[in-house]
Amino acid sequence: MRSMASSTSAKGIAAIVGVGPKLGRSIARKFAHEGYTVAILARDLGRLSRFADEIAREEKAQVFAIRIDCSDARSVREAFEGVLSLGFLEVLVYNAYQPVSWHPTNFTDIKIDSFEKSLAVSSLGAFLCAQQVLPGMVERGRGTILFTGCSASVNGIAGFSELCCGKFALRALSQCLAREFQPLGVHVAHIIIDGVIGPPR
Repeated sequence: MRSMASSTSAKGIAAIVGVGPKLGRSIARKFAHEGYTVAILARDLGRLSRFADEIAREEKAQVFAIRIDCSDARSVREAFEGVLSLGFLEVLVYNAYQPVSWHPTNFTDIKIDSFEKSLAVSSLGAFLCAQQVLPGMVERGRGTILFTGCSASVNGIAGFSELCCGKFALRALSQCLAREFQPLGVHVAHIIIDGVIGPPR
């Protein structure tokens, strides 16, 4: 974990899982701008640290870069030990997915390890991250978990079985958690982003 400051915001921590150069970085910047201490998590710690430096400098915020492999339970547990050591987690945004080709893949050509990895990152990773943060949120009686989805979350698309199956499972998980934890004060939402996100302008 790379620390960008010594103390955390009174607003609490916003953890953004799956931070790349587009949506994840923009979400992290928004929470930093709103006064949260931000933990950004992804596999590439070098790139993540550059994002943390950039956001901390531009938003005068506290930003922590933490490596995570969402398909690996031990990696998720260790990453959230770092996140939760920063203070109370107010918001978790799960934005991770396994990149797939934008060209359709014939179903019979999909390799099982590729299919399993996509499921693991899209849905198992969300499950693992939620298990790490929900006990603290329930104990405090508040918190927010946001899962990002896409059109593949609600529509099966020919040639994109890997992506659709993982995203369908993520949507189901979010609905189950919303119904279980809303009465306990935790807000859970699944947000569909139905379009391609371009580079920053």
